[in-house]
Amino acid sequence: MSEAVHDAVKIGIVSISDRASTGVYEDKGLPALQDWLTRALHNPITFEPRLIPDEQSGISATLIELVDAGCSLVLTTGGTGPALRDVTPEATLAVAHKEMPGFGEQMRQISLKFVPTAILSRQVAVIRGNSLIINLPGQPKAIAETLEGLKDADGKQIVPGIFAAVPYCVDLIGGPYLETRDEVCKGFRPKSAVRPPRETP
Repeated sequence: MSEAVHDAVKIGIVSISDRASTGVYEDKGLPALQDWLTRALHNPITFEPRLIPDEQSGISATLIELVDAGCSLVLTTGGTGPALRDVTPEATLAVAHKEMPGFGEQMRQISLKFVPTAILSRQVAVIRGNSLIINLPGQPKAIAETLEGLKDADGKQIVPGIFAAVPYCVDLIGGPYLETRDEVCKGFRPKSAVRPPRETP
């Protein structure tokens, strides 16, 4: 019986926290990102995990390293609030070739459904070369909400998550063809960009 063939993808996941990176408490960001992406994508994924402190130059260097290593997608968690040590957006913008403001706008819209302090979050998304870099919130629950959006009790989508737009964005910048599991997060592409399923002979 033939099986569907999916492009392999390399994804960088970066948790940014002074305390977790020094072992003061257990990091929950990397496991949350890896779990969600594994559930959301059909593609075979190679993860490049990094746990680093809130240092702007170090964050920028890590993002460049992951892009240079061939990561088509880099997701960060942590360091996006207004506190003095929160410098993830600045570090991300510093390595950008293009800014993608729609991602941050949509993340704040989703989070505002839960807390009024969502307007304090400063997540950004950028393109560097053939890679899409997105800053996500710090809490595992908020990570999942912003990626997959909000659904009603029957599972019907109320607010689209940001990941619905990620596969087509990665197409447009020359990355692999990402295929989502609809029950987690249905990716959207214009009809002209949908590729017919490939199967093993």
